Amino acid sequence: MATAKRGRADRRRPAEQSPKELALAIADIGLDKKALNVEIIDVRDKSDYADFVVLMSGRSDRQVSAIADHLLGQLARKHGARCMGVEGHSHGVWVLMDYGDVVVHVFHEDTRGYYDLESLWIDAARVSVD
Repeated sequence: MATAKRGRADRRRPAEQSPKELALAIADIGLDKKALNVEIIDVRDKSDYADFVVLMSGRSDRQVSAIADHLLGQLARKHGARCMGVEGHSHGVWVLMDYGDVVVHVFHEDTRGYYDLESLWIDAARVSVD
């Protein structure tokens, strides 16, 4: 009987996460795929389209695509988070992922330096990524 109860509980959707918890989960999942320079920017007082922006980099177009694929799969499977839109995935240079209150940018290292999105929110608070 305990097994049946545990089985039903495992199929339930994970509890709703706060945007900050989701951003931290995204950072952890990116780090699992060896993402570089993972940064979470708190834009709640700076932006009307998101609460947090998560930036990370890959060393190659193949790694950028692998990080994005891993994020999509793990966030859906383990966190019940649905991505509302993905742009740039086929190129592997800059993948933009929209999770509502959290926007994710997965860059190729060179592209990230060129666009320097961090400077747009230079005065925004950063969330520590362990």
